[in-house]
Amino acid sequence: MKIEGNEKEISAMAEFHKGNREKGLRLQEEFAAEFRKEYADKDHCPCQKACRYHGNCKECVAIHRAHQEHVPNCLRPLINKKLKLLSELTEHTLANELAPPKEALRRTV
Repeated sequence: MKIEGNEKEISAMAEFHKGNREKGLRLQEEFAAEFRKEYADKDHCPCQKACRYHGNCKECVAIHRAHQEHVPNCLRPLINKKLKLLSELTEHTLANELAPPKEALRRTV
């Protein structure tokens, strides 16, 4: 089962945007049911970093909500995709203003 970019969940959101809440909720529950079945005993966490909370989304998200310094690794590609679209508005000149954090979380060139 593909989680990121899942067609059923994309269809559910399209229904919500059209105002068809009932159909959106039905599709969303179908996705959730498929997820529960598929990942009942498999690892669903896309994080590559070894972490005590790997696969435990509830605790991981709670920790990040509590310290509010950054977002979980699994959400970064989604957020970066959205930020990249916004960055296009200024020809990505924001990149010239960014410096890596003290803890190197990305490669520097």
